[in-house]
Amino acid sequence: MRSPATQPAAAHSFPGIPEPRPAARKKIAIIATVWTYLSHAQHMGDRFLVGYPWAGRWHLPPIEVVSLHVDQRPGGDLSEKRAREHGFTVYQTIAEALRRGGDRLAVDAVVIIAEHGDYPRNTKGQILYPRYEFFEQVMRVFEADGRSVPVYNDKHLSYSTEKAAAMVAASKRLGFPFLAGSSLPVTWRLPPVEIPFGAQIEEALMVGVGGSDPMDYHALEAMQCMVERRQGGETGIKSVQLLDGKAVWKAAEEGAWSRRLLEAALARSDSLMGDSELDSRPQDLTRNGALPRLVQKPAAYRIERNDGLKTTLLMLNGATQDYTFAARLKGGRILSNQFFLPPNPNVGYSACLVAAIEEMILTGKAPYPVERTQIASAMLDRLLDSRAQGGKRLETPDLAIAYTPPTHPKFGD
Repeated sequence: MRSPATQPAAAHSFPGIPEPRPAARKKIAIIATVWTYLSHAQHMGDRFLVGYPWAGRWHLPPIEVVSLHVDQRPGGDLSEKRAREHGFTVYQTIAEALRRGGDRLAVDAVVIIAEHGDYPRNTKGQILYPRYEFFEQVMRVFEADGRSVPVYNDKHLSYSTEKAAAMVAASKRLGFPFLAGSSLPVTWRLPPVEIPFGAQIEEALMVGVGGSDPMDYHALEAMQCMVERRQGGETGIKSVQLLDGKAVWKAAEEGAWSRRLLEAALARSDSLMGDSELDSRPQDLTRNGALPRLVQKPAAYRIERNDGLKTTLLMLNGATQDYTFAARLKGGRILSNQFFLPPNPNVGYSACLVAAIEEMILTGKAPYPVERTQIASAMLDRLLDSRAQGGKRLETPDLAIAYTPPTHPKFGD
C-alpha cells in the first residue's frame, strides 16, 4: 500500500479538463508583453491554439483564442503571424481586446502573460513588468461593463507587495476566479512526492538556480506549494533575511539550516556539477568544502513563518542546474524531490500550467488559491529589501497572508 506521499501521478491530474466539444468552446483574450519565440506568451498561447500532450494523449482545449493585445513588438514578433494562422484579432488596447472591438465585455476569460520584453529595473534589481497595470485595465472593463470573468496572471502578481495585495483584493471584491503563478508547482515531480495534508513539518529547504528575480521567484513558489500543506495551512511570514556570498557559508557553519536536508535535496538532482560534470565521478557536494569551491555567488533566503516553521531557499549556481526540495516531518521522516523541467524547444512543463488555467476557465474555480502566488511575490519583494539593507533580518507583519491549500495535490500526470 503506497503512502499518501507517494501516490501514483495519475491521482494528481486536473480533473476539470474534458475532451473538446467544439460547440462549447470558451472564448479567451490574451494580454501579453511580447509574443516571440520561447517567450511565455508563445509557450502558453500556442498550447491554447494547437493543443498539448497530456496524460499520454494529445489534448486540444475546448477554448478559442479570439483576441490578443501585445505591449511590445520586438524583432521576431509572432503575434500577427499567429493571428493570421488562427483567425483571431490583435487589438491596440486591452479594453478593445476584452470587448473584441465592441462596447461590452465579449470573452469568457482573460490570460495575462507579462513576462519577457524590454522593461526597466528598479534599485532592488526587480524587472518592472506591468502585470499590475495590465490587471488594473482589465478591472476597469469589468467594473464599467458590470460583469467579470476568470483571470489568470502569469508568475508574480507584481514586483510590489502592495500591488499584489491590491490585485487579490480586487478579485475578492468583484468575485471572479483568479489564478496566478508559475509552472514549478504544477510540473512533474521526481519522484511524485507530496507533503501529506496536515503533516507537521519541522524544517524545509529548497535548492534553486538562476539569477535573482525572476528565477528565485520560481524556487520560492515551488517551496511554498509544498510547505502550505502543513498542519494548520499557511499562517504568513514573520521575518525574512537574504544573505549573499561568504555570509551564506558562515550561516551554514552555524547550523542555520540542516545539512541533512541539503543532502536530501541535492541527492534528487540530475545535474550535479564539479567532479560529476568533469568525469561522471559521484560526489557528495555537502562535504569537503565542495559547495564553496563551486558556487561563486551563493545566496540564502531565510524565511520564518508565523507558526514557527523555518524554511530556506539556497540559490547555488555552479553546483547544480535543478530545482530540488527536502523537508523533515515530525518524527524524523525526510521527503525530497526534484521539480522536473523538460528542456527547449517544447518546454513541456508549461503544459501542466495550461492544464491548470484550462481547469479554471472550464469549471469557474481556481484549482489552488491565488494567495500562494501572493505570498511568494511578497516574500521575494521583502527578501530583496533585506539584500538592499546588507542582509538585515526584517520583521514582516504585513505578510500575515494565511490560507488553506487544496486537499488533493495538483501537479503533472
